[in-house]
Amino acid sequence: MSSNTVILDETDHRLVHALRIDGRAPLRTLGEALGVSENTVARRYRRLRSTGILRVVGTLNGSRLGYSAWTIRLRCTPDAAGALATALAARSDTSYVHLLSGGTEISCSTQTRSGDESDALLLHKLPRTARITSVSAHLLLGHYALPSSWAGPDRLTAEQIALLTPTPDPSAIGDATGNAAGATEPEEPPVLGEGDQALFAVLARDGRASYAELAAATGWSDSTVRRRLTVLRRSGVLAFLVDIPPAALGFRAEARLWMSVRPSRLTAVASAMAEHPEVSLVAMTTGPTNLLAAVNCRDTLHLSRYLTERIASLDAIRALETAPVIRTVKRAGAPLPL
Repeated sequence: MSSNTVILDETDHRLVHALRIDGRAPLRTLGEALGVSENTVARRYRRLRSTGILRVVGTLNGSRLGYSAWTIRLRCTPDAAGALATALAARSDTSYVHLLSGGTEISCSTQTRSGDESDALLLHKLPRTARITSVSAHLLLGHYALPSSWAGPDRLTAEQIALLTPTPDPSAIGDATGNAAGATEPEEPPVLGEGDQALFAVLARDGRASYAELAAATGWSDSTVRRRLTVLRRSGVLAFLVDIPPAALGFRAEARLWMSVRPSRLTAVASAMAEHPEVSLVAMTTGPTNLLAAVNCRDTLHLSRYLTERIASLDAIRALETAPVIRTVKRAGAPLPL
């Protein structure tokens, strides 16, 4: 069965929402929250995972470490776009690789350890070829909405969400960081080492990898892995995301919007757009435009109405460029930047 033929029912939708709350929640906890058996959860998850429609991934939240996030736009000839997008997706330092605008443009995301680390930018590692007609990199200056908080897939009640919300053991934080046991927050994000690199690499492939698998990859004991995951999650350095096509959730028209907004109204427009149910990403950027958004609509009619009604009502937007997502080659899953 291919991902194109999988149809999610209400239980599947609720499982997706549950995993977005806690991607590593035990099957028993998931079952209790959803009101189904542990076996039902296991069977549903295996089905969605085996068909390639869903996976949980662990990703680095570089902002907690002072890293800078970038979005890169490449325009190229149609015959080069597919191969180039696939090559970019295979890199460990990319995420959210999309083919846009009829297959003549690629967008992707990357992180660097500092805003001025230009030599480490992905664009300096791109092949020199005439089939790439232009490249631009845009530093993300601030987020107002992120894919992890997009409400489009939400199905659960407040009570169910409370059952699933992780509550890390403070004593584990103390054991693993050197802070006093019972401390509610580490004073500083943890320093990452080679073991963390191996840990993130496995979690980027499967965020629900077993402790035994993570221990084998890092050379740590199972108990050390457990403590380290607690530290990384509690500090906000490690986040678990659900990687699923929006189309599987009923949103079949995706687009990226690049907007030029009057500077005095930029914050107000970004905040307003973050409240739109269609929007999964809003970020201020450098470059010819100063606001980027990702939108997910039910169909092209819905997208058209969103642009002509909701976006058009924000009169501080002076110019708008819309690029439909033709194909997504990679969503989440990037480990530490190289």
